[in-house]
Amino acid sequence: MSNDGAFQGVIGNTVPESTPAWPRRPQPPEGAPNVVFVVLDDTGFAHLGCYGSEIETPNMDRLAAGGLRYNNFHTTALCSPTRACLLTGRNHHSVGVGRVTELTAGFPGYFGQVTDRAATLAEILRSHGYNTIACGKWHLLPNSHTSAAGPFDQWPLGRGFEHFYGFLGGETDQWHPDLAAGNERIQPPDRPGYHLTEDLVDRAIAFVRDQQSLAPDTPFFLYLAFGATHAPHHAPREFIEKYRGRFDDGWDAARERIFARQKQMGIVPPDTELAPRNDGVKPWAELTDNERRLFARMQEVFAGFLDHTDTHIGRLLGFLEETGQFENTLIVLISDNGASQEGGPSGRPEHIYFNTVTGGAIDLSVEDMLKQIDELGGPLHHNHYPTGWAQAGNTPLKRYKQNTHGGGIRDPMIVHWPARIKDGGAIRNQYHHVSDVTPTVLEALGVEAPPVHRGIEQMAVEGTSFAYSFDSPSEPTRKETQYYEMLGHRAIWNRGWKAVAFHPPGTSFENDRWELYHLDADFSECSDLADEHPERLRELVGLWWDEARKYNVLPLADMLTAGFSRPGGGRPRRAFTLYPSERSIPVMAAPNAINRSHRITAYVERTSASGEGVLLAHGGRHGGYALFVKDNRLVYEYNFLGISRYIIRSDATLPAGAATLRFDFLKTGEFQGIVRLFANDEPIGEGEVPRTARIAGGLEPMDVGRDQHTPVSESYACPFAFSDKLHRVEVFLGGREVLDPAAELDALLATQ
Repeated sequence: MSNDGAFQGVIGNTVPESTPAWPRRPQPPEGAPNVVFVVLDDTGFAHLGCYGSEIETPNMDRLAAGGLRYNNFHTTALCSPTRACLLTGRNHHSVGVGRVTELTAGFPGYFGQVTDRAATLAEILRSHGYNTIACGKWHLLPNSHTSAAGPFDQWPLGRGFEHFYGFLGGETDQWHPDLAAGNERIQPPDRPGYHLTEDLVDRAIAFVRDQQSLAPDTPFFLYLAFGATHAPHHAPREFIEKYRGRFDDGWDAARERIFARQKQMGIVPPDTELAPRNDGVKPWAELTDNERRLFARMQEVFAGFLDHTDTHIGRLLGFLEETGQFENTLIVLISDNGASQEGGPSGRPEHIYFNTVTGGAIDLSVEDMLKQIDELGGPLHHNHYPTGWAQAGNTPLKRYKQNTHGGGIRDPMIVHWPARIKDGGAIRNQYHHVSDVTPTVLEALGVEAPPVHRGIEQMAVEGTSFAYSFDSPSEPTRKETQYYEMLGHRAIWNRGWKAVAFHPPGTSFENDRWELYHLDADFSECSDLADEHPERLRELVGLWWDEARKYNVLPLADMLTAGFSRPGGGRPRRAFTLYPSERSIPVMAAPNAINRSHRITAYVERTSASGEGVLLAHGGRHGGYALFVKDNRLVYEYNFLGISRYIIRSDATLPAGAATLRFDFLKTGEFQGIVRLFANDEPIGEGEVPRTARIAGGLEPMDVGRDQHTPVSESYACPFAFSDKLHRVEVFLGGREVLDPAAELDALLATQ
């Protein structure tokens, strides 16, 4: 209900002389549909059954059969930027989300949050009388802003949604998710068989059921963004077992079958070529028996994950039918980017991949992973799949997520709206981009983006509506130009032609080679025409630079030069006082102890020798550290990416009563050091940690007085809350140079 001060009645001296009037709630357009966005994560162009896949997705296929499939729809190549485009109708750099929000920089295109000058679709529809609901992945604010201290202005409730239940970062464990509800971080559910996908659909249905029960004439906007199929690939065992043996003949054979099916379905033109094998992908026939066995199982897990997601999408569709809302609900289903290369050639867990990207030779062997083959997809593992399967998931395209070739940016999109779209099952070929979705919805509803929102002048909507394509299968695309940039990879499309440059991380941008493709005649970018049409290539590259300057793309940075950064300025914070809480501290809001000397001091009162539990834990089963009391000993355990563990226990038992328990990490070299344990300033233990991670292990948050997601240490079960009185934990961070670590810490403490 709006109360903007514009009273419409009459005020006299007395009530009989006055005419009352009530504040008016904004009214949606007559007959306005519900709007549902379903966003899949890291799902490639060829992963859905209706796009040629061998994975069973009957509910998404049903949407395609009753709606429209787009085979020329494009995203940004990465998750946060695609979501920023989707919800605002602008380019990702324009609104400040040029990369994932963990990779922020102090430049307008890279602030890591959507500018208030670009109202989201939720904000616009809410102002037109819609109820607005978000369930699932957000990933549109810096990770350091996701703690219980906020700020909350860029959380979903600050950007137009009235309800939110989901996770704020880029990924989460599907069995033990890092969740928030409204503006609060909450503990993960603890019940047998729990899985996040099912939970998200439960919440979405509950929100809509309550809304429709009380306001059946009010349309709703539901933004349902799954964690699936982003790593870790987690699915109930019965869904995984359903695919046992189906992929034993490997990714090459699967890719050929998918490609043939795509041609038969008309999802690719009949003259399309299958792109050559991506660099680093071995022919299936050249793999060892162990590799084939392991890699086939990894694809079975992925297939089960996607199938499981489709099953729960089916539950949502059934609910909409049951409540009579299916016909007049506009559903847009997309993936945020192509299939992921982040499992590497052997499908190693993603946190190991990122630690390798940032330096060092870290690996988990096929033999090690093979020992866990029957547990993959379950709660003990953070599993991925190899690039060979990602390549098959992007058939017939080249490269992957992160890249601006087709495999990174050409993605599935299904639009379903029975009350409006009558050409069910058809395919649309018009070229469009994820920034075009919001303008399409606005046109379909007869709503215009506001020039001013909440007193803030709005930037122009940059996307192009494709509502014309609902009724016009052969009308040429109304879009003329679309630039791309992601982690230094660049591309531009203009009137059927595309120039694209792959950028090797850490190299000069001047050395990148631009390729040229006529996409109207070369769906899969197989015929590089750069040498045949050098003038056209120069024009397109020049146009890319014009667009880059126009839309805040500059300055360029890649995966290595970008760095994981934390927004803010001034003197870096080195001293923290943390209190026990059931609310976790997200990774980038927690004290950053990576590769530096640091001290942790816990102030406790133990009534007896049996008092025990976690004092401080950062990370989880797949990497991190924990300081805890067990069996009347102080214990520090460093879990190196789930590969190896370094455990230092006190030699002496701990005193009862009030005590100060201290841990010092003294850096002795790059990503290594020695640990010293103290009780009431008396040394009680020492040991070595020969290697530590370059980025946080399993990307799990920090907990004070408990460890409530997955356990850092195998010696306790979550939450292992400290059973006696923990007053506070103090953390002091040293510098990063290898000088005199002990003296450095003493000097730091002297300044406190």
